[in-house]
Amino acid sequence: MDNSLLIKNVLLDGERRNLLVRDGRFVCMDAARGAEAAKVIDGEGLAILPAFYNTHTHAAMTLMRGYGDDRPLHEWLEQWVWPFEDKLGPEDIRHGSEIAIREMISTGTVFFNDMYFDIDETIQLVEASGMRAAIGVTMMDNHPKTLKDEKATRIRSWKDSDRIQLTVAPHSVYTAGRETLLDAARLARENGRKIHIHISETVKEVQDCLAQTGMTPVRYLDSLGLLGPDVIAAHCVHVDKEEWDILAERGVTVSHCPCSNMKLGSGRFPYELAIASGARITLGTDGCSSNNNLDMREEMKTAALLAKVTGDAALLSAAQVLRWATRNGAEAFGYDAGEIASGKLADAVLVDLSNPKMTPCHNLVSNWVYSADSSCIKYVICNGKIL
Repeated sequence: MDNSLLIKNVLLDGERRNLLVRDGRFVCMDAARGAEAAKVIDGEGLAILPAFYNTHTHAAMTLMRGYGDDRPLHEWLEQWVWPFEDKLGPEDIRHGSEIAIREMISTGTVFFNDMYFDIDETIQLVEASGMRAAIGVTMMDNHPKTLKDEKATRIRSWKDSDRIQLTVAPHSVYTAGRETLLDAARLARENGRKIHIHISETVKEVQDCLAQTGMTPVRYLDSLGLLGPDVIAAHCVHVDKEEWDILAERGVTVSHCPCSNMKLGSGRFPYELAIASGARITLGTDGCSSNNNLDMREEMKTAALLAKVTGDAALLSAAQVLRWATRNGAEAFGYDAGEIASGKLADAVLVDLSNPKMTPCHNLVSNWVYSADSSCIKYVICNGKIL
């Protein structure tokens, strides 16, 4: 079956190119004018950019968009989110995840790293959508949907596909005790899985961890041997220089969620320390109840502007934050993608240069980060297929 795709006359690196895709990868970045393919896109007036990799979200929480707004994180969780989630069944999860997948595709995202419950519903939707995803098997203490034995069986029996992988997702140090954290790390590493966890999101989380363990969350998790290159750490807002050095030395990937951090009053991400540490940083939206959307382009702009708030306009350039949102996320999950180049997986967005928000185009990346929105997106491509 011919699955080739030809994108004709599209703007790439300042030049009009004919890009040929075969078996899900870019195979020729300057195909002949008469080249043919099973599917052809006319790229006249369009530019091609890498698609987004959302490295931290809770997809089904679209059901709580606009619910429990304007409250601090722990009050929001304990009095609003968790009571709501207690009432959700598999059909609810399916409906919430379907909304999320439609929203992510429409805003240029082709991959998301999820942490939620009733994962079969989300997996089925991802399979049908053509997207990629890492679906977290969530582990928490005293939660009816996170029974350890059931989760262990699922992790051991699962076989990854080219688009879907499972992760082990101990929620946080304040919902998963020492034994659960150790079990999660052991289960993940025995089965070659990523570990997805919230770390140091709020001052309260840090203070509570200090009171209970005598250590901050990063130091505590490091003492347990949990931190490593297989870990995706969400938030990391309240992390000091020594902790950033630990994260970098262990090869941990950090998922920065600027909109959620701001909306929940969690604090400003320590850009200066994070960038200086050399740790791999990616972007995530978090869930719709704390953002309230799944638009990764908006996360890019917010991150770049928030970095500059203290007075350094050169901190976190448009090109750098685009890499956080694309290539860094792809690499963190083992996908050879995140850039438009020969041999790379064909995950891309085509944007309309005639859109007023892209005009004039002195700098394509700058426009994409600072001025565009999802109305500029003409096509979203994942694995060489138009979504």
